[in-house]
Amino acid sequence: MDLDDRTRVADVMSAPLETIGVDAPLREAARRMRDKDISALVVTTGGGCIVTQSDVVGAVADGHDPDETTVRDVMTEDVETVTPDLMMQEVAAMMTMYGVKHLPVVDGDHVGMVSSTDITEHLS
Repeated sequence: MDLDDRTRVADVMSAPLETIGVDAPLREAARRMRDKDISALVVTTGGGCIVTQSDVVGAVADGHDPDETTVRDVMTEDVETVTPDLMMQEVAAMMTMYGVKHLPVVDGDHVGMVSSTDITEHLS
């Protein structure tokens, strides 16, 4: 099944955007993602960074204490972003090209997040 040619990021993105600070412990990041049923948070003071469930799980699996390890220690920096008016075919191609599952949506400021799950839910 293909995405409709007119489907834009704004049609499928998750909003409002959930954020976290760079100095927050991983346990807080994990709790927020669980409570909001999401798999990534934009890092507000990191300058274009996100932290994902995979980042948190990887750190804990490597033996890092989730109360002592901060978001700054595991976040992904300089992430690609998209605009709300970008066509979803382009977003899917970007996710494939960069090997990512989340792209923050920016329209002057961060406004939402689009994920591979958003794409899948839109298709079903």
